[in-house]
Amino acid sequence: MALHLLKLCVGCESIRDLETWIAERRELAARAGTPFEQVHTTRMIPKRAGEIAGAGSLYWVIKGHVACRQPILAIRPFVDADGVGRCRLVLDPGVTPVQPRPCRPFQGWRYLPAADAPRDLGGSGAEAGLAAMPEAMRRELAALGLL
Repeated sequence: MALHLLKLCVGCESIRDLETWIAERRELAARAGTPFEQVHTTRMIPKRAGEIAGAGSLYWVIKGHVACRQPILAIRPFVDADGVGRCRLVLDPGVTPVQPRPCRPFQGWRYLPAADAPRDLGGSGAEAGLAAMPEAMRRELAALGLL
């Protein structure tokens, strides 16, 4: 069973903000003539990286709710110019909205077992309706305990 990571998406107000940021980074890479690879750099290296890379996702907390996820393709530890160990999480640039779930602030990242991960929005039935709903409305309904 896959293991996921949960992280605050600092500076983002919505899933749309995250998607816009990814698109801007892709455009910058194209203008520079370099291949695009979306990475998120973090200070700590997950000790359980073998359970995450290629099977897990990074679940983003936006405005106090788990809002979306991106598959983690690879985890690459490195040492920066100051000699500090860091880690690059290589992410699939596609962002998948998930059923919103309240989440208190925390520092760094947390492990998220697959059994506790929110379901993806989309598909058919009620979840298709949730995916079509504006993100702010989904977040508000989740805060009221209606989702």
